[in-house]
Amino acid sequence: MTQDAIRVENLTKKFEDVTAVDGVSFGVPSGELFGLLGPNGAGKTTIINMLSTLLAPTSGRAEVAGFDIAASKDDVRRSIGIVFQEPALESKLTGRENLEFHAMMYGIGKAERRARMAEVLDLVELSDKAGTLVEKYSGGMKRRLEIARGLMHRPQVLFLDEPTLGLDAQTRRHIWDYIRKLNKEGGVTIILTTHYMEEADYLCGRTAIIDHGKFVALDTPDKLKDILGGDVVSLEIEGDPSRLLEALERTAWVKTSKLHDGVLSLTMEKGERRIPELINKAQALGLTVACVNLHKPSLEDVFIHFTGRTIRDKEGGVEERNRMIMRSHGRGPRGGRS
Repeated sequence: MTQDAIRVENLTKKFEDVTAVDGVSFGVPSGELFGLLGPNGAGKTTIINMLSTLLAPTSGRAEVAGFDIAASKDDVRRSIGIVFQEPALESKLTGRENLEFHAMMYGIGKAERRARMAEVLDLVELSDKAGTLVEKYSGGMKRRLEIARGLMHRPQVLFLDEPTLGLDAQTRRHIWDYIRKLNKEGGVTIILTTHYMEEADYLCGRTAIIDHGKFVALDTPDKLKDILGGDVVSLEIEGDPSRLLEALERTAWVKTSKLHDGVLSLTMEKGERRIPELINKAQALGLTVACVNLHKPSLEDVFIHFTGRTIRDKEGGVEERNRMIMRSHGRGPRGGRS
């Protein structure tokens, strides 16, 4: 039986009158790549900060690598690696010097330090850039170096908080490949936060969809998409789409229906055959269908199904406040960053 690398029970975090994380419970088996998917401000980073001991929970409990996050903070910190949303590298040092400094903070001896640096630099394909100042690195190279640094002390659990935020599509794909390699070949348990649907779909064995501090769904990406079933047909309506929504809610072959931002999203079997009938129903109500889109269910559709809206990109005040706390108190063992 696989042992859980992480066990969370009713974890809650409140900031004054705002509940950032609201009683979440979940377990992550050793070796899993687990995703926290949700909009900015949903509570993803707050969960990571509590599990990494950077924030104290308001209530609930959690264990990481078998250690209680409240009672055994130093043991937890020695067992984890973290790649933060915001860069935490020393730009005036070389890539190798950044890794060496991190290793020294964890008390890794010189011989092991040199061997481990060679291993992680090779893993993220930065061996030829190890002697280059970090200030000359591209955004993708910096993220790869941060991942390498997070692995220097051989953590059992690696937290990746929005690891591809701000990167171009091609670089993002390369980072995905490194993350998968770490998980599959290295056996590292990874907890990844993201608001990129395709990132969660591509990388994660299981994904928890989180909104307003609560888990609204948790399963494999495929099973989450299967919740909807069939095809998704989206209609842009000229006029009042709520009239068509009301009519379709009484239609047997429409499985689910949601109205968001003026777009009517419907799930059904054989959607391509139903489109003419949908247009006829709209016209019978005096409405005009301006645009029709047909596709298989995505995690975005799952999110809409559970929350009634699309995932939002605007930064939330809770997450911003959380990062400020992290920057102030985010120190690992021996005074170094975790």
